[in-house]
Amino acid sequence: MELKDKVIVVTGGGRGLGRAMALDLAAKGAKLALADLSQEDLDATAAMCAEKGVEARGYICNVAKEEDVVKLFDDVVADFGAVHGLVNNAGITRDGLFMKVDRETGKVAAKMTMDQWNLVMDVNLTGTFLCAREAVAKMIDLGIPGCIINISSISRSGNMGQTNYTATKAAVEAMAVTWSKELSRYGIRAASIAPGYIGTEMVMSMKPEALEKIAAGIPAKRLGKPEEIASTVAFILENDYISGRCFEVDGGLRI
Repeated sequence: MELKDKVIVVTGGGRGLGRAMALDLAAKGAKLALADLSQEDLDATAAMCAEKGVEARGYICNVAKEEDVVKLFDDVVADFGAVHGLVNNAGITRDGLFMKVDRETGKVAAKMTMDQWNLVMDVNLTGTFLCAREAVAKMIDLGIPGCIINISSISRSGNMGQTNYTATKAAVEAMAVTWSKELSRYGIRAASIAPGYIGTEMVMSMKPEALEKIAAGIPAKRLGKPEEIASTVAFILENDYISGRCFEVDGGLRI
């Protein structure tokens, strides 16, 4: 896909990885439709993209709500006339042990709650499903070939304290494989990216000693840069022979 003048939707596009993705795509001439929950963040990212000479718009959208997602893609097509790509980047964590046992009594002290489970499922899994469904529907109805990218995680193989998160990140990778098989007949590709520890604003706000410990366990001896995930997004979008694969961008780390 030649990115110049293509319309790419980025969920969670207001800040963090989403902002880095948007700026990288804007530098390559893509038009950006950014979805997030903060108008302030959306306005800031859209303005940064506009400085690169491209059209960018922000849309308030809770990806876990079907009506919000349907409206998002209706509005994007109304404003831009097309949808060529989607990056399913929106995601949350609600970490906690599946079962916490009191060391002194040997009895269960706490369990992962249904709120912890459902919130992560709703945003990370249902949100990815809904956004991809609506994007693909627009692509097919408009006769536009396109590409869906799901943001997974190296935690998809299982990570302590993240039963909910790892389940969603394994699922979004598997969904991309399924979609690649179902949608190829329409010229629509699907793939996923599994980032390792990336130095977003949220991660970099951790205590320095914690960051040093994390970096020490990575063969590359550093955290990844948001721009390194962004460049992987662009690579997948641009290469029309990529579909159904998960790209690990983790500095050699395997969980």
